[in-house]
Amino acid sequence: MKRLKLSILVVAAVALCGGQSWAQERRHDEGDYKPSVYTSTSGDGHKHHEDKAHKHAVRDYAETHRTGFQQSHIPQFIFTSADSRFSLAVGGSVTLRTSYDFGGAVDNIDFVPYDIPMSNSYASRQRVMMDASTSRLYLKAVVHTERLGRVVVYTDMDFRGGSEFSYIPRLRSAYMQFKGLTIGRDVTTFCDLDAAPTTIDFQGPNAYNFAFNEMIRYECDAVKNWSFVLAAERPSVNATYGENFSAVMQRVPDGIAYVQYKFGREKSSHLRLSGVIRDMYLHDNLNGKNTTQVGWGVQLSGHIEIARWVDLYMNGVYGKGITPYIQDLSGSPYDFVYKPEDRAKMETLPMWGWQAAAQVNIIPGTLWVAGGYSMVGLESNDGYLSDSQYSRGQYVFANAFYNLTPNLTLAVEYLYGSRKDMNDSHNSANRLNIMAQYHF
Repeated sequence: MKRLKLSILVVAAVALCGGQSWAQERRHDEGDYKPSVYTSTSGDGHKHHEDKAHKHAVRDYAETHRTGFQQSHIPQFIFTSADSRFSLAVGGSVTLRTSYDFGGAVDNIDFVPYDIPMSNSYASRQRVMMDASTSRLYLKAVVHTERLGRVVVYTDMDFRGGSEFSYIPRLRSAYMQFKGLTIGRDVTTFCDLDAAPTTIDFQGPNAYNFAFNEMIRYECDAVKNWSFVLAAERPSVNATYGENFSAVMQRVPDGIAYVQYKFGREKSSHLRLSGVIRDMYLHDNLNGKNTTQVGWGVQLSGHIEIARWVDLYMNGVYGKGITPYIQDLSGSPYDFVYKPEDRAKMETLPMWGWQAAAQVNIIPGTLWVAGGYSMVGLESNDGYLSDSQYSRGQYVFANAFYNLTPNLTLAVEYLYGSRKDMNDSHNSANRLNIMAQYHF
């Protein structure tokens, strides 16, 4: 609520600054992008300056718009100063998801195979839910400065800050971007936003790695069609320590890098090779000193536009001690574990995942269908994992999306998931999702 009040005050302050008024402009074309733009004027009818400011603002938001999994729509309302140096966009979406679990229910508001109960009972056969917590609000400002050039400031929130259906506001992103730098909170650099299709399910395929983190990131596009990125991100460690080791505060950020190559029509396709290295601290109780375990991971991901009406998506990841970077394993205590035959020693566990999907654009931008398969695996070292611990998770989806209007989207989705433990016992679940979403 405080953030919403602050947003309203920012808009009001800009509108009243210098005794100026906001004059609504007609819609202009910047390709297919036609927002409503409000220009700050002095009231003396300088139409030429208003048109110029309008075009600059539309171009700024078209050029800085980021596509991909769960990214906000391009702004519909923009407020801009007459000198084109400052503009502010306000927007968001209202989303209602209704789901019905049958043939096994997932113990999660999202469809997470890791959380499929391994025993069938009267309590876990069916479940119906209605959820509006993924509704969002965002603010985006673009400022032109002499020293830093174009600066983009973005923040957004949803209502997933507490337990299920508590609707506590949650900060998703809050970052600034200039000269290739991103500073703040954003989607982890290890996530390829354009490598997964749209799903009603909030988390998406279990081998994907969509998560938010605090970071300092630098991107270089100096070579044609190639991008190079380096990032330092806040570490988060989940492990099984046993009686001989203890958790301590982390000392070293996770290091992430990737190289990406774009190709195809308007460079709409890409392949990306990513890597992460982790120096994870813990305390050795027997020797009275701190020690570390090294985690690492590599990922190949991409999006290929076969034709204007067919898109392919994929990612494959392998590593040790990288639970935050594999959706199904995030939060599980497997970054490192004690060795069963020698509990005075620790080790990292191998883990992997892959997903592949296709989208058919029946009416591009209006009606499309998609489907895909995803799988995650956790490997046992030295027999550490017991019979009842997670071994494999599968995720299958098929959906259809229809933009009834440019702002109103309707969708339906079927999900199938399964979990298998180390002793080969397994269970499955099914979910039917429907969604109505309005962007403003």
